[in-house]
Amino acid sequence: MSEKGEVDLTGAKQNTGVWLVKVPKYLSQQWAKASGRGEVGKLRIGKNQGKAEVEFTLNEDLTMIDSLGDKPSGVQAPRDHPFTMQTVGGQTLAVFTETQSESSKGQSEERSDGSTSVSGAGSGPERRHRFSFLTERISLEGLVVQRAECRPAVSENYMKLKRLQIEELSKPVRLSQQLEKAVTTNYKPVANHSYNLEYDRKKKEEGKRARVDKQQVLDMLFSAFEKHQYYNIKDLVDITKQPVSYLKEILRDIGIYNVKGTHKNTWELKPEYRHYQGGEEEEEKETND
Repeated sequence: MSEKGEVDLTGAKQNTGVWLVKVPKYLSQQWAKASGRGEVGKLRIGKNQGKAEVEFTLNEDLTMIDSLGDKPSGVQAPRDHPFTMQTVGGQTLAVFTETQSESSKGQSEERSDGSTSVSGAGSGPERRHRFSFLTERISLEGLVVQRAECRPAVSENYMKLKRLQIEELSKPVRLSQQLEKAVTTNYKPVANHSYNLEYDRKKKEEGKRARVDKQQVLDMLFSAFEKHQYYNIKDLVDITKQPVSYLKEILRDIGIYNVKGTHKNTWELKPEYRHYQGGEEEEEKETND
């Protein structure tokens, strides 16, 4: 659990001034390797013709850059880094630090009914656990009075480092690779796909459609047309379980195939075979008209 603490403005009262310096990425990475007292180098501040001259010298123990990207580099970082001084430009900039401290706030109480409550010190038959909060402490370190940019001095080590950085950045994200043997683990070719196998299985289970007596087919068709006036050939095949060619031969005797209109590509009975109610038949005629 965490709580937001108050902002410590002691730095504002002390009128502490700080510098805001931009440093190269490799330099900050080398600083992170510092051990012991954390000494990373020396800063020399002087004046030349009334202008401030500032130069940072990196500690010699931190000059070796182990790797760039995925491969070892074997290069040394430049040691000398002169500052390019800049003005704040009328801006009000400040530096804050944020720290977390753990503090105990109370106890959690587990009751016999399974519920949990939070309380201070106390006693009772319930089981209690102490818990703590992480308090965020924000402190004002000072106001920015000077801006600067830390740049490496041009040297052989610096030029070698830049060349390796450019080579690393120019590497393509995707690389072509020549295969010495066929890939057999993924995307293996198959003789027949699963959906084809499923279709063949269903076809075998249903068996070959055998022709039945014509009168039996007529009875099934008349029974179906008593429920609905229009059917497509696929539905009639499912109902009668007959071959398409045999079924169409029978339908031509008793039915009409609609080639246009609302019920396009469907079959209906010829007028002499219909047994619809008068109102329904007239309504169908008006719809077709």
